[in-house]
This record gives sequence, C-alpha cells and structure tokens, in this order.
Amino acid sequence: MKKLLFALANVLLVNISVHSQEPVKPGQPGFDVLRDSIAHGKIDTITYKSKTVDTLRRTLIYTPPGYSKKNKYPVLYLLHGIGGDEKEWLNGGKPQVILDNLYAQGKIEPMIVVMPNGRAMKNDRATGNIMAPDKVQAFATFEKDLLNDLIPFIEKKYPVLADREHRAIAGLSMGGGQSLNFGLGNLDKFAWIGGFSSAPNTKTPQELVPDAAIAREKIKLLFISCGASDPLISFSKRTHDYLQQNNVPHIYFIEPGVHDFKVWKNGLYMFAQLIFKPVDPSTFSKYPVAGAPAATNIRNGAYPQIFSDNRVMFSTKAPDAKKVQVDLGKKYDMVKDTGGIWTVTTDSISEGFHYYSLLIDGLAVADPASQTFYGMGRMASGIEIPFAGGGYYALRDVPHGDIRIKKYFSRVTNSWRQMNIYTPPGYEEKQNEKYPVLYILHGGGEDQSGWATQGKIDLILDNLIAAGKAKPMLIVMPDANIGGGGFNAAGIESSLKLFQREMKESIIPFVEKNYRSLNNASNRALAGLSLGGLHTLYTGINNTEMFSYLGVFSSGWIVPMMNDISDEQYSFMKNNTDKVNNSLKVFWISEGGKDDIAWKNGQVMVGKLDEIKIKYTYNEYPGGHTWPVWRNNLYNFAQVLFQ
Repeated sequence: MKKLLFALANVLLVNISVHSQEPVKPGQPGFDVLRDSIAHGKIDTITYKSKTVDTLRRTLIYTPPGYSKKNKYPVLYLLHGIGGDEKEWLNGGKPQVILDNLYAQGKIEPMIVVMPNGRAMKNDRATGNIMAPDKVQAFATFEKDLLNDLIPFIEKKYPVLADREHRAIAGLSMGGGQSLNFGLGNLDKFAWIGGFSSAPNTKTPQELVPDAAIAREKIKLLFISCGASDPLISFSKRTHDYLQQNNVPHIYFIEPGVHDFKVWKNGLYMFAQLIFKPVDPSTFSKYPVAGAPAATNIRNGAYPQIFSDNRVMFSTKAPDAKKVQVDLGKKYDMVKDTGGIWTVTTDSISEGFHYYSLLIDGLAVADPASQTFYGMGRMASGIEIPFAGGGYYALRDVPHGDIRIKKYFSRVTNSWRQMNIYTPPGYEEKQNEKYPVLYILHGGGEDQSGWATQGKIDLILDNLIAAGKAKPMLIVMPDANIGGGGFNAAGIESSLKLFQREMKESIIPFVEKNYRSLNNASNRALAGLSLGGLHTLYTGINNTEMFSYLGVFSSGWIVPMMNDISDEQYSFMKNNTDKVNNSLKVFWISEGGKDDIAWKNGQVMVGKLDEIKIKYTYNEYPGGHTWPVWRNNLYNFAQVLFQ
C-alpha cells in the first residue's frame, strides 16, 4: 500500500511539475562564465572504430559532475558546423561551462554529451575547400557512421540509457541540419531534437515530417532556434511554418542575432534544460520570436521582421528624407538614426496578406526590401503575416498544376490582352481528358495576376485536388479592367456591359478553342471578389444558360449608387425566378464579416434575394475586405463546384 501511495504521489508531482512549467528563458549575462566555486564535469577525447569510414575517428565526451559508472545516463549528441570539427563547440561554445553552471543551479538532468566530427571521411579536418562536394557529402554520410558505429560504441563503453527516450541530438548550422535530418528521420532512435541556425543541408519539411501523426506521437521535444538577422533563417522558418500548419508541437525561438556562437550557446543553454524530463507543450507557443523576416521579403532581406505577437518592424535607408512613414492601412511614423536608417514597429497586424507602402516625404513608393504586387491600382509592397490556419494554401508535397500566362487578341477592345490560366496536375499527361472551367475575377485596382500571386490559387487547388476535395479543373483568371468610365454608376455600368461582351465573345471562345474544356453550362463557373463580384452578378445572372455556378465574394450592388442597375436585375430575377433557381446549381455569396466594406451592401442584396425567393448559399468568414478572406472563400467554393 505504501508503494502504491508513493507511486501515486510521484505521478502527481510530475503532473504538477509539467503543468506549472514556464518557458525556459534565454541565458542571462554570465551563463557561460567559468565558476570556480562549483563542481565541474570532465571532457575527454576518445577514438572509435568507424566501419562506415574504415578508420579510427575522434570524438569529445563530456561527463557531468559526480559522474559514476554505477549510474546510467541519457546522452546528447552535439554536432558542429561546416567549418568546424569535434572541437568547435569546445573552442567557441564552452559547453562544459554552460552545463556545469546549469547543474549547479539544479536546472538540468545529469547527462553525457558526445561531440563528434560530423564530417564522415578519412581526412575529416576542416582544411582546404570546406565546401568541396566530397566534404559536403561526408556530412550526410555521418548519419550512417552515427547510427552504426558511434552510438553502439558509446553504449558499449559508457553507462548510458540505450533507448530513444534517453537519446537527444542537436547541432549548430550544418550540424543543425544534420540534427533535424537524422533526428526526424530516425524517430526510433531519437526523441529529443534541436536545430540551432540550421543550414541549407536541412531537408525540406515534407521530407523531414512525411507523417505528422507519427511525429506528434513520438517526438518528446523539437527545438528550432535562429538569429533574427541570420541569412539562413529561411530554412528554420520554412520548417516551423510546415510544422505549425500540420499541428506538430515544437519550440520556435528567434532571438536578435546573426550566425554565430552567441545564438548557438543560447540554443544549447535552453535545449539542455528541457531534455530528459517532462515537458509541457502548452508552453511552446510562448517562446519569443524576435523579428523573423517575412516570407514576402526579397531574397535574404532582413526586413520587414515579424514578431510573435504579429507586430512588424520595418526598416529602410533614406538619409536625405525629412519624413518617412509606413502606410499599412494605418500610417506609422518612422524614426531615423544617425546613419540615415529609418525604423518603426507597428501594432499587431492581422494574419494573412496585406498591401503596404513607404511614404517618403509624402511620396508612396514600394519597399525595396519586399516583394511587390499589383494592387491599389499600382505596384505596392505586400507582407504575409503567418496564419496558423493557412495550411490549405501551404506548399505541400502533392502533385502540382501550372499557371500559364496567355496572350489573346480581343475583338471587343481591338487589342492584345492577357489572362492567367491554371491547369491541374496531370493536364499534359491526360491528353484525352476534358475539364470543367472556373472563370475567376480580381477586385478593383488589381489585375489578372491577383489570384495567381496574392490569392495562391494554384496551391489551394493543388491541395484540394490531392485530398479529393475538389474536382480537377481549369481556372481562367482574366483581366477585368476594361472600359474607362470611372467609378460612377454610368461608368461602372458601361464597364460591366463591356466585360460581359469580352467574356462571351473573346475569353470563353479562346479558352474553349485552346484548352481541353467541357463546353456547357454545367461545367462552367464564374466567381469574383469585390468589383469582380459585381462583374459576376452582372454577367452571371444575365447568362444563366452559360454558367451553373456563381461565386460572389465581398461584394454586392453599391447602395444607392447602383440602385438602377440592381433594380433592373432584381426585376429580371423576380420575373424569371424558376429559370434562375433551376439553372444555378450553386449561387454562393460570402462576406468578410462586419469589417468588410462590402458587408452592408451584401446584406441589402441577400435581403432582396430572400424577398424574390432566389436560392443562394451564404458564407461569412471574418477578416474584412482582404485576401485572407478571399482565399478562404475560394477554398470553400471550389469544393462545391462540378459535383
């Protein structure tokens, strides 16, 4: 009975310990300074026989203070970078000092740390051209040396616990990539995995974690850290983004810094405190992200940087400017330093895609540090704020379709025009197969590139098709900027009429002549966002013999400016209710919640549709008049098409 009570008490203490955890904080000044007044571990150099390399190889071994062969210890395998060897951690990172200090504070479990040479070749010194192909390949070869030679040697020579729950692997730079590759690739061997500033040798996330369910079950801790200004941060971030989208628990810690030992020592300091003991995954999201570069930055661009709370730091150099602002819907004043660098940190920004501009002495310009997109009637910068629910438009290891840029001659405008066309996976190979077609339209101030770039239409459909949630289809993205009447009732009506002709006389005939399309109403859909939604209403309702599916995103006849146009259409629908209802298999209307500038107009419109008994499906997704909303609209609309 006493044993039972003791066991229950231990379980209770463990649970209390886990659920009372706080995130491990970065090292404070002095965490890596030698203290004479505490007990110290010991570092030895030993050699082991490598059958993989067919030679004797060296490794460093750290044994903790009070080490005794009568006890059994867990093991951390700690790997170096491409320019180092088994002594790199010892010379640059002082791991024995960091660990001794942590032991003295009672913050880590006693463990053996193995620091091998991760360059598995006979001449494994970091000399000559360290980037030579054979030397780079040797880092991959080390996986075999580690698993088949080094680990068995350690477990034979030292009193270690030889199961996966007591085996960890971590490393810096090239060693960080090795740790992620070897650890995640051998979850039967490692339960604790850490990558510090992982290098380009890191496998793609889809290769690292092909089965998220298995990863969630087996990984005790996955720790990814990097310096915010490290040029290699993209490799850590892409892994983090994929893990987040697939709900694989992990710590993503980004601190101010570059590619150096300041960051790597902190990685070891934090990782060592978490391994070989109960961990609370609910704390993982609390680790700070100190300004990770946005995914929309130009290659190697350090700014804009996104913080964990979605605040954004912008930076630009304009030494002669008198005033610089960031216009992100709200204008933020930037502050200039003595070197002419202007910076500002914004409020928390909502998730997803946003246009922005720099205002330099009042002139709106694109940020040279960011990718640009055609929006707001001009080229503007764009920033993608990470979205935990954005897995449906993530780049995944699935078959991919193509987006093609096609030029065609319009007899309506008597000019050459351009459209984008998505062809589904397998379009080229399946020469005898014909496909239904979705014609989808952009909003005001945008063009045919909007859905292809800001909308991520190809990734959304690739993922839906791979999951069996959407039919393979062609998607045509035309340029709806046609006519020049201006934004007034007469001008818009003129443009609506002209684009209707363009669809019927130019776009659809071109597509059906040049692509393997199914050319009947039941295999045609028309959709659009904002101004494109008005085009969809006008062209779609007036031509239900051509389209069986209509999608109207963040739109609705503008009251009272368009009352004459809308009244005429409502009258037509009232007099042809059965025809409209029987012709349209899906009439989809969606808004971005009450923050959507089209919401009120949309509510007036659906009220009128109810009044005249027109059937429709209404969907509301919060987010306002923005691309995150429209991506979600497409994701849901595509799943009901052509069923």
